[in-house]
Amino acid sequence: METPLNKNERYEIEIIDIGAEGEGIGKIDDFIVFVPHTVTGDKAEVHIVKAKKSFAYGKMLRIIEPSPIRTMPRCSSASLCGGCQLQHIAYSEQLKWKTKKVKEALRRIGGLQDIQVEDTLGMEMPFNYRNKAQYPIRKENGELKIGFFAKRSHRIVASEGCDIQDPRNERIIEIVKNFLLKYNISIYNEETHQGLVRHLLIKTAYHTQEIMVCLVINGNTLAHQDKLIEQLKEIEAVKSIVLNHNTDQTNVILGTQMTVIYGASYIIDTIGHLKFKISPLSFFQVNPLQTKVLYDKALEFANLTGTETVWDAYCGIGTISLFLAEKAKKVYGVEIVPEAIENAEANAELNHITNAAFYVGKAEEVIPKMYQEGIIADTIVVDPPRKGCDPKLLETLITMNPKNIVYVSCDPATLARDLAYLTQNGFQVEKVQPVDMFPHTTHVETVCLMSRKDK
Repeated sequence: METPLNKNERYEIEIIDIGAEGEGIGKIDDFIVFVPHTVTGDKAEVHIVKAKKSFAYGKMLRIIEPSPIRTMPRCSSASLCGGCQLQHIAYSEQLKWKTKKVKEALRRIGGLQDIQVEDTLGMEMPFNYRNKAQYPIRKENGELKIGFFAKRSHRIVASEGCDIQDPRNERIIEIVKNFLLKYNISIYNEETHQGLVRHLLIKTAYHTQEIMVCLVINGNTLAHQDKLIEQLKEIEAVKSIVLNHNTDQTNVILGTQMTVIYGASYIIDTIGHLKFKISPLSFFQVNPLQTKVLYDKALEFANLTGTETVWDAYCGIGTISLFLAEKAKKVYGVEIVPEAIENAEANAELNHITNAAFYVGKAEEVIPKMYQEGIIADTIVVDPPRKGCDPKLLETLITMNPKNIVYVSCDPATLARDLAYLTQNGFQVEKVQPVDMFPHTTHVETVCLMSRKDK
């Protein structure tokens, strides 16, 4: 079938829905057109940039008639930067869309038709919530730029005040940029793999207000680093300055080797009354306020009484594990990253928690091994990466047959896939609660409670 649309032609279109990546969806003569930066109810003029047999992509040229749910983005770079996809949509409507996204994934991918999905839990003030920012540093046409990558490119959109990051980051960027220029420090080139400075990583603690500054370099030393330290120390909250050494020819941001050049190797933040040490390599949820909401919901779903044995798969630095340990008899955490387990053990000690034990390894290998040795869990919590649970781990869950499974997911599609497998093998979905961890983006976290059908 030939497409009824012509590339490079202009059309007027009404947007009738929002796609999985936040793009508007409209139709021209029943032919689907995806248009970024539009929203349901918009009438827009679009330029067709790609036309395929069953759909096309359009670029929004102008809004002819705005949707009632359209709003003015706070950030002037929202349409350029790849970080926020939904700033042009009223926040209350973003939450509704995320609820729908989870429902549709469970129905379409998981075949779960009659599952009650609760309204997405959002933020009262959905700005300046992120506690981690990774800024690529590049030279473009001879100009030094520190910012974010534009969507689907490695072209830098210079940071001029990001509305979802900590406002103090801008002062740090200014100091680093002036330092690099003043001392003519070479900048890494992705194509030639020459040059020294690759990325700037900033971690901030929401509750303690501590800041870590990490410069990623393609080498072992940074000339004149004492001058950089001197300037960054002027920001009172800076408690840690670290060099990360990444000499690999890769687009992976961080290397495995660190050199602390000022202060501690970590900063401390809290979730509830628990304290956590955060290092450059450790994973810590990027939205501290919503992390508390997410973990409280996971704890509520686990419904612990103090007699249970709990496994926490993909435990990271032990954040969920330690929440669970306060209510359970014993918690076992497993994580493949050795440094994360070191952090988890340190965090347990920091919080005087003695009923949590941590293991390095793949969850799908460690949990079956421990099961054979007699460790049987009443409740299992899984918080896997975006790709979802390993099939071997799912098989172990079925064999172990715990009373409850609490699944914390960062991707509705893989959640739906895994829930479908578990419902076909003895479990049923009890509760599904989306949580907006990443306002103004298309991402959504979901907590799901599953129980045995024979309970």
